Amino acid sequence: MVATETHLWKFHKELSAGIVSLVLLAVLARARSPMYGYQIAKQLDETGEGVLSGKQSALYPVLRNLDSAGLLASEVEPSVAGPPRRYYRITPLGRRVLDEWSYAWTATRDFVDTVLEGT
Repeated sequence: MVATETHLWKFHKELSAGIVSLVLLAVLARARSPMYGYQIAKQLDETGEGVLSGKQSALYPVLRNLDSAGLLASEVEPSVAGPPRRYYRITPLGRRVLDEWSYAWTATRDFVDTVLEGT
């Protein structure tokens, strides 16, 4: 790998850690009904222009962490097309955290944009 590619890979890895949680909460906040992991991943693929493509398996541990933190609630339902599916929905606490994280994201993005414009 070229040196810049290595740095870019590391940057994406570090940046995506918090972004994935923020995006998952946002997707579930807009959802009309609970969603299972594959549905969420497909929606992100369709709207994300490939930003999270190939990282589907990384979503599941984040979903479990958000669930255990009380930001999401989940339940398992049988599936006619295969194994049971775990459906996730955002909790009231998750909505409040999403609001706070969205504000922090906007402030951070604006700050970084301001700094980058000066380069």
